[in-house]
Amino acid sequence: MDPAQPNLDAQTIQTHLHEMLDAVLSSGRTISDPATQLARCSRAQQDFALHWLDVIIRTNTELGFQFISHVARALAKMNLAQTEQWIIHAMDVYDRQGLYPGSQVLAAVDDFSEKLRQGHCAVQLDSDAGAILTHYLRGLSGRALRIESGDTICTDTEALYLPDTLNRYASRDENHALYRLIATQLWAQTSFGTFRRTNPNAPLLSEQLSGYADPDRARQLFERLEQTRLDAGIRRALPGLARQMDQLWQDPESPNLRWQALITPLCRIGATIYDTLAVLRQAYPDTPPVPQAPPWATHIDIALAEKTIGERFQREQTQLREALSLWLQEQPRQDNAVTDLKISTADDSQAPLRPTSFVIEMNGARYTAPPAVSELMQSLTLDFDQLPAMNLATAVSENYDAQAQDPTAPDLAEDHENQDKLIYRYDEWDFRRGHYRKDWCTLREVDMPVGSSTYCAQTIEKYKGSVIALRRSFEALRAGVRRAKRQYNGDEIDLDALVEARVDKFAGEEMSDRVLSRLDRYERDIATIFMIDVSGSTRGWINDAERECLVLLCEALQILGDRYAIYGFSGMTRKRCDLYRIKRMDEAYSDVVKARIAGIEPKDYTRMGVTIRHLTRRLNEVPAKTRLLITLSDGKPDDYDGYRGEYGIEDTRQALIEAKRSGIHPFCITIDQQARDYLPHMYGAVNYTLVDDVRRLPIRVSNIYRRLTV
Repeated sequence: MDPAQPNLDAQTIQTHLHEMLDAVLSSGRTISDPATQLARCSRAQQDFALHWLDVIIRTNTELGFQFISHVARALAKMNLAQTEQWIIHAMDVYDRQGLYPGSQVLAAVDDFSEKLRQGHCAVQLDSDAGAILTHYLRGLSGRALRIESGDTICTDTEALYLPDTLNRYASRDENHALYRLIATQLWAQTSFGTFRRTNPNAPLLSEQLSGYADPDRARQLFERLEQTRLDAGIRRALPGLARQMDQLWQDPESPNLRWQALITPLCRIGATIYDTLAVLRQAYPDTPPVPQAPPWATHIDIALAEKTIGERFQREQTQLREALSLWLQEQPRQDNAVTDLKISTADDSQAPLRPTSFVIEMNGARYTAPPAVSELMQSLTLDFDQLPAMNLATAVSENYDAQAQDPTAPDLAEDHENQDKLIYRYDEWDFRRGHYRKDWCTLREVDMPVGSSTYCAQTIEKYKGSVIALRRSFEALRAGVRRAKRQYNGDEIDLDALVEARVDKFAGEEMSDRVLSRLDRYERDIATIFMIDVSGSTRGWINDAERECLVLLCEALQILGDRYAIYGFSGMTRKRCDLYRIKRMDEAYSDVVKARIAGIEPKDYTRMGVTIRHLTRRLNEVPAKTRLLITLSDGKPDDYDGYRGEYGIEDTRQALIEAKRSGIHPFCITIDQQARDYLPHMYGAVNYTLVDDVRRLPIRVSNIYRRLTV
């Protein structure tokens, strides 16, 4: 925008507005007054307003009319950067709440400009603060937690709901520190056992508090007492944060001796939620004055947390039995009887920042719990002191016996069709705004319908020769020894490195001393998710090739032992993005998985960004040194509600950037002959490959995976 250009007059502006807002103007609305106001602005401001009007009316023409009605007043009060914040905020509100709330934001120019004036040191959650907190929480032990914005600061034990903006202090560093302290106390509610019970049959916390004569008063007092216990635990576990607490908060009130005496048990090492409830019973009849809460104190949403814990317990209880059954199948035993089976911690340490290790005790012998069992137990013990007997040995033994007696019985991870569908909401990147559309896409995670039980066997027979070759090549990749080249020290000369070093010397450069090689022992630590395009465009040859390549790939991966999952994706519009579970990361390659592969059929459209964001989240839950997200697709992103062309490509590219930032390596395998026009922009020049003959796809995919993981 060049401010030296002459201003547009009102008539010219009105012509532009008529062209852009034709849908609104046809209803009889007038824009003469906004055009006159905008004519008084500078040329840079006029160009700015017309540019953003063009962006907004692509979303909603009525919202565009509201924008042009107020933009002149906004430009009079704010600079262009601040006005852009006002626009983005209004469009975010429109995305989440609808037209009327978004229009209210556009009308409230004075309120927004005043907040900006006061908030020059404010910190936004959706800018750098959210990314920093995500990495910070990942460094703390316990259950993985995601960050979301919310009107109430609380946690459901799986997500932390934080305010969009913090502006309490006069410096950004202090506001960043406050965000960190708030997130830490919400983390502590889960890790320090605010909602923990002795066992799943014990009374709920909400039930215990409802037994008081004044439940609301009891909840308020409980919340303040529990905040005190959590703060004391945080100070012990994280001394650096204790110093920040002291810097940010100096309680102006004089110490209350009765209150200090009351909370003393809560500040001791080892204090638990049961101590908080005991102090509550003691304090409730005659409560001393309660001191003011520190600025990082959070709400304890008991009902929300208990609902989430109940749903998670049912899910994890089933998963634990499945994991134990799979483990039992791998144990050498003379009979199938499991007379005594229990899981216990390997040590007595209860340090909140140290992951607990577990052992399995079976028939008098002790075994180190496998990772799948340990992860589930880590989560369950955050909610319960002890798991109920729940006939664990009997249930697991029955499942194991059934499979041992019938080798064709389906895997324990079968038939999740009757489970509630998992629903998630994700942002979507709008490159025109340069901003995310909040909670724009709704993703539904369901199981892929099953198909023929004989399909996989027929495919293996069809590719018998290739399967043998694949197995042989994958066998060589197993954990073992590998010759590391270009080393300072070693047991053999690396001829390639020596030749290059001599060439460098003759060229007048310094000769490298990395000319040796040695054998190094290594272990594979890889987790991969295969993201399979099952849109309508895969109908026919492509769908057959996808299913065949998955069969061959799974057969080869069984040899390697790498952890992997397979998901199909399709959908129709942002409100129905479907993700089909074919194989979960913790699921065995069973008859059920084979039947799901056989059941893969073409569906609807190809909305890739939301799927990449969800599978990135899934991969981030898996502890592995190398994490791969491999996409198998036949074309570019596409959906009939406008998610096509540049918009879909840019959203997919942004989702891939987010994945790379979290330590995931994305790669794309495509059969689209036009892929070179857009895939280098989305994935990068070396992170995709084109298979020009769909009939070669089954063999090529396995070979590509082998090269990626060498």
